[in-house]
Amino acid sequence: MSEEIFDVVNERDEVIGQAPRREVHAKGLWHRAVHVLVFNSRGEVFLQKRSMKKDTARGKWDSSSSGHLDTGEDYDDCAVRELREEIGLNVNQPPARVFKIDACRETGWEFCWIYRCKSEGPFVLHPDEIEAGEWFAPAAVTRWAKEQPEDFASAFVLIWGQLATAGDHRQTQA
Repeated sequence: MSEEIFDVVNERDEVIGQAPRREVHAKGLWHRAVHVLVFNSRGEVFLQKRSMKKDTARGKWDSSSSGHLDTGEDYDDCAVRELREEIGLNVNQPPARVFKIDACRETGWEFCWIYRCKSEGPFVLHPDEIEAGEWFAPAAVTRWAKEQPEDFASAFVLIWGQLATAGDHRQTQA
């Protein structure tokens, strides 16, 4: 399988070129990603534990679904694709956009749109991407991320903190 090619972007999140995944990550080039948080009717959030096969944040807890945009892909289409590929959740429309994070060290130099949606599962986890998945009460995630941030992907800690600041850990409508 050939290596993924990502759009490289500037400080305004405008495409300025393309490069292979390995080069983008090795050189810290700015690129694009999405994170989707899936909540159930009880208000719990589904988190994934990243596979040990991943090139970054191996074995760390992370958003329900996340991933890089393919070359030429837009954020909404990527959110729909990543939900399907990683957890087997098919949605008819893009999830709700919550906020955007500018590229920074914590995100691995990714501009990230954060989405949320509602689903009860069950999910079909992609074995190359995800080691495990579990539902958690938001308050427990907040406490855990504060006490043991090393258990999580750094982007997730940033995202969850911004969600908490906004008081946005409530369940969402599909």
